[in-house]
Amino acid sequence: MKLLAVGLLLIPSAFSQTDPLIEVKPGPEAIKNKDLYEKSGWLHPFRRMPAYVVHDQKAVWTSPVHTAKSDIKWWAIFGGATAAFIATDRWTVKQLPNSSSQVSVSNWGSRFGSAYSVIPVSAAFYFIGTAHHDERFRETGLIAFETLIDANLAAEAIKLVADRARPLESNGHGRFEDSPNGRWNSSFPSGHAINTWALASVIAHEYPKPLVYVIAYGLASTVVVARVGARKHFPGDVLAGGAMGWFMGDYVYGKRHNRELDKNRSVARRIFDHVRFSGAIE
Repeated sequence: MKLLAVGLLLIPSAFSQTDPLIEVKPGPEAIKNKDLYEKSGWLHPFRRMPAYVVHDQKAVWTSPVHTAKSDIKWWAIFGGATAAFIATDRWTVKQLPNSSSQVSVSNWGSRFGSAYSVIPVSAAFYFIGTAHHDERFRETGLIAFETLIDANLAAEAIKLVADRARPLESNGHGRFEDSPNGRWNSSFPSGHAINTWALASVIAHEYPKPLVYVIAYGLASTVVVARVGARKHFPGDVLAGGAMGWFMGDYVYGKRHNRELDKNRSVARRIFDHVRFSGAIE
């Protein structure tokens, strides 16, 4: 569990930057210039989203055949790490105390990664930003919502193929093609992990400040560790989900971010610019 937590927290520390980590050709923005200051209404940007999601899914599923050379190392790093975790999943889970209190606390903590938690957060960003004419806040909500749709579509498709048994199913072996409760309930990858890390990735890209990293990635790490502690997932499930979620956020941000917004700092951004954390100001 400690190794998993440390590994997840190392991801944002290595990727703490405004620009996307992977090579992304910018596409149509989530917030276009004509949308600024509610010129086209609160709901108008959502009309473009279905087409954006279709494009995103095409890019996601064809990425293995058109990955840039500079991005291959990320496939190798996280693919290798996931394989290593899966190979040791059964042993790792057995090392946990697996007490009733551990499971109870972990179940409570993992609620923050549910759809009923992350979707309202993305909606709050959009509607609060709209009400206060804060276009970066508004964009954060839109990009987060698009990312969550993309992440869940990809996760559900992989679940159907993997059909992995959860830690409390099939004698805890964690075999693939062995889930007794149907493919939709597959353990691999973790939906909670992909949701929380996707949302954290978008927020951290929009507001690249130490305090934001700690809050966003700290909560995301808490959720995935809780899913393992609640015996709902193996470490390999949450590592794969967390990595997928982060890269989904990285990709959608790179594709949809309106760089015109970088010229005018939002109220939230000005606040973060003056927040001291660990004795440093960025």
